[in-house]
Amino acid sequence: MIDIVPFSPPYARGVVDVILPIQQAEFGIPITLEAQPDLRDIPGYYLRGNGNFWVALDGQTVVGTIALLDIGENQAALRKMFVKATHRGAEQGVARRLLETLLAWCRKRGVREIYLGTTAKFFAAHRFYEKSGFREITRAELPASFPVMAVDTRFYRHNV
Repeated sequence: MIDIVPFSPPYARGVVDVILPIQQAEFGIPITLEAQPDLRDIPGYYLRGNGNFWVALDGQTVVGTIALLDIGENQAALRKMFVKATHRGAEQGVARRLLETLLAWCRKRGVREIYLGTTAKFFAAHRFYEKSGFREITRAELPASFPVMAVDTRFYRHNV
């Protein structure tokens, strides 16, 4: 049974243990924990305004993450959506449940638009976002407040 719960400090190490191996080993992205200050201070970075951070738990083990960064004007950035390979796929539904949790939060909080940036390497993620109602946009269509990461080459928008 997978539970989706808001982040709390005891899950910090589990979040890193999910995200870094996917970035580094699975997709060969040369990024370190030090280059991601948000992962070292999740409450300070995400838990403000309309932002939040959730984890998917299999028992007490973190198997997935998703974050929402408030960028102002009832807009937000979807960040840090990762699911361990062992828990991916429609049959498990972990990614879907993480996204549904985020979207329900957005509706409750009055967030109108969600933006995201991703790397060209995440082909399965592109399909997932597109099936979930995200539409690809150009970098020029992003709000000025959207924090573009160095690895971001594809961008999406979802009207809530």
